[in-house]
Amino acid sequence: MVDLDRLLALPGAIAAGEFGVGGSLIQYKGALSPEQARAFAQQCAADTLMGRSQAQMIAELTGLELRPFRGWAMMAGEYTLCVMGEIGVILRSGEAKLDEVFSVLEAEALIPE
Repeated sequence: MVDLDRLLALPGAIAAGEFGVGGSLIQYKGALSPEQARAFAQQCAADTLMGRSQAQMIAELTGLELRPFRGWAMMAGEYTLCVMGEIGVILRSGEAKLDEVFSVLEAEALIPE
């Protein structure tokens, strides 16, 4: 099971969760209501599927080796969302240290080949 407390200990982290490939919410902790966490899980799963598709397309177009697809990040407003495998964390952008975030995500995530 993913250690969400480890993710929430990251600088700027306000919420973290684990989701299923189909968008189901497995677990979460932090500053989200249950409804918000379910919506976050669904959106993370959809964006991860899109990212896998985009990585495959870009790899075919450029010849770059972009497999396996591992994760994605988005910065918007005051927040950064980082997802790897089927886990994600929401952080305050000004406090987040992305190298550290992705290092912890990689240690916790199960990356499909």
